[in-house]
Amino acid sequence: MESSEQVVEWSVVPSGIGPLLLAATRAGLVTVVFHARPDVREKAIGQLRTRLGAEPVESLGSALLAGPVRQLTAYFDGELREFSLDLDWSLTSGFHREVLQELAAGVPYGTVVGYGDLAARVGQPGGAQAVGAAMGSNPLPVVVPCHRVVESDGGLGGFGGGLETKRQLLALEGILPQPLF
Repeated sequence: MESSEQVVEWSVVPSGIGPLLLAATRAGLVTVVFHARPDVREKAIGQLRTRLGAEPVESLGSALLAGPVRQLTAYFDGELREFSLDLDWSLTSGFHREVLQELAAGVPYGTVVGYGDLAARVGQPGGAQAVGAAMGSNPLPVVVPCHRVVESDGGLGGFGGGLETKRQLLALEGILPQPLF
């Protein structure tokens, strides 16, 4: 019989944009954290502990993380355009969750959407700033592609992983040119 106790497993994996901390529960991938240096990693683990009420356990070769690691590796190798992972949405709720789920389902690889356009898709025309807040709190970046949300005038907008990371992800997907150097 499987325990109902919350399980949170995490690992740091290399990627084309630097080390990522991945964490998963039995429900699915729960977070992706950019720039997973030791200080960032400790803060993220502390937040998981508080928000999920369980002690995150480091795991190398976890069954919970095998799929996410495999798919993210394929994505950064240019071999995967659409993630097919179980996602645990428990770190987001309400409007933010609605916006992120629309983003995940409705903005495919190699395309972008404006903040205002995404707001309109979830029935909140004029809610561009609220969409920006949802992007800033996205617990599953890359997999839930907040890097594909841009300003209506063509500007990149903000990005929790930093604008250079956003540029790299958009270049990987062919939206922006690869840097010359």
